[in-house]
Amino acid sequence: MSDVILGPNRYGKAETRLVRVVREGDTHHLKDVNVSTSLSGDMESVHLTGDNSRVLPTDTQKNTVYAFARKHGLDQIEDFALLLARHYVEAQPSIHRARVEVDEYGWSRMRDHSFRRDGGEVRTCVVHHDRDGRTTVVSGLKDLVVLNTTGSEFHGYIQDEYTTLRPTTDRILATAVTAHWRHVPGSDGPGDGYGKSYEEVRACLLDAFADTHSLSLQQTLYTMGRRVLDNRPEVCEVRLSMPNKHHFLVDLSPFGLDNNNEVYYAADRPYGLIEGGVLREGAPDAAFAWE
Repeated sequence: MSDVILGPNRYGKAETRLVRVVREGDTHHLKDVNVSTSLSGDMESVHLTGDNSRVLPTDTQKNTVYAFARKHGLDQIEDFALLLARHYVEAQPSIHRARVEVDEYGWSRMRDHSFRRDGGEVRTCVVHHDRDGRTTVVSGLKDLVVLNTTGSEFHGYIQDEYTTLRPTTDRILATAVTAHWRHVPGSDGPGDGYGKSYEEVRACLLDAFADTHSLSLQQTLYTMGRRVLDNRPEVCEVRLSMPNKHHFLVDLSPFGLDNNNEVYYAADRPYGLIEGGVLREGAPDAAFAWE
């Protein structure tokens, strides 16, 4: 008897690029997204014997994305991901859980049918739905670049024989925020809709970053997550990843010049990476939300 068994597995179609244009006379509306689907369930036979009878092809998953965009429209990415995830599970007995991830790229209108691509920030969501009716929705953003030119300190840390970093009471604090927030389960979304919720959570993150006199990036991370939980009841957990984009004062003394916190070198790498979560006390179990 073999002592080797099949472990957890899933399969799907990654990064289906979809652009949808809605025309209202001369005024057009644009949505630009990247959709990844992943399915798991009764898939032992395909792995062990190559029996494909329980497999929904990844090409079919891709086609479903396009067809659903036409049939159901594409407004809030969370709603679109929920439609897809529920369809995959409910339509095929062999599929026990679906994971749908959507990234949205922003465009700003210049004219009725002319647009400019927004730089940097990407809106995200990940939806899970399983055969038991459990659904999780995690919204988020990535590449949100922010910077404070003052109001940041770093001192009082461990110093050993390898420490060369000097304590400071005034530094630039810059980061590219990746944030994901878990919605309270048991509903089809926040009362004011996923779009409004996203804008409000984003505003909480930005306001907390700007308002906090920071003694460490860890302190700033916690304050940003807490600001969301204090103001948005539909969110029960926030996870943040924030690289410390170091800015070092340039030594201008060889040129006979001083440098009173004015000229900096923006370092590319290596960088400190600060990650952490803020959880509402008594928050519902996350189940598979973070997988």
